[in-house]
Amino acid sequence: MAYPPTALSVNLNKVALVRNTRHLGIPSVTRAATLCLQAGAQGITVHPRPDERHIRASDVYDLAALMQAWPDREFNIEGNPFQNLMGFVRDLRQQGLPLHQCTFVPDSAGQFTSDHGWDLAHDGARLRDLIAQAQALGVRVSLFMDADATTIAGARDVGADRVELYTEPYAAGWGTGQQAEQLARFARAAQAAREVGLGINAGHDLNRDNLTAFLTEVTGVQEVSIGHALIADALELGYAATVRDYLRCIGDASE
Repeated sequence: MAYPPTALSVNLNKVALVRNTRHLGIPSVTRAATLCLQAGAQGITVHPRPDERHIRASDVYDLAALMQAWPDREFNIEGNPFQNLMGFVRDLRQQGLPLHQCTFVPDSAGQFTSDHGWDLAHDGARLRDLIAQAQALGVRVSLFMDADATTIAGARDVGADRVELYTEPYAAGWGTGQQAEQLARFARAAQAAREVGLGINAGHDLNRDNLTAFLTEVTGVQEVSIGHALIADALELGYAATVRDYLRCIGDASE
């Protein structure tokens, strides 16, 4: 079966992290978004944590306003719906600003980075109502999930539209004897998602080295959200060249 090309959503958290070390407003998060979109990125992602250590609330609204000029692209906000995420979802929609997808991530307030998916046996009942609230506002909901084929169907049971497969275990196994095993594990999880009608996203530690192999074996991925590696590459190559090379990696997977 042929699948549509995977969309690239650029996570801008690390641009904001650098900006926040001074009070000069540079580098600009909205300028970074504009350059990535001009280069062909299909979306922009942010993860505004409660402590605002990188993306600030003002960035969320500035980027949503910017996305009005890009009606064919998507704005995705990640975060814990039991913390500050739902406030952004409601405010953006009430203001008529673009928000296409929210990705529910089970981070604690001070967590260094996302490092596990949802335990739906524990949190599923609480998530169900919040998923329905976001969908009622016209926002697609994706749940950040470990690549466990036995638990993926639970995301559909609580009403999610998509899952985002947490890809750090694959990235950690890249180039080692675990690579093939991890690819097979993620392929099984993706198949489990497709079988129950869930869309598939993926993200965390994907980069120009490991992205093509992942998308070649894990078929049907609709979106990859990439931040740390992409912004690190952009420090050397520039935003435009970096985005184009990630799009090349995605294209190579469909050849």
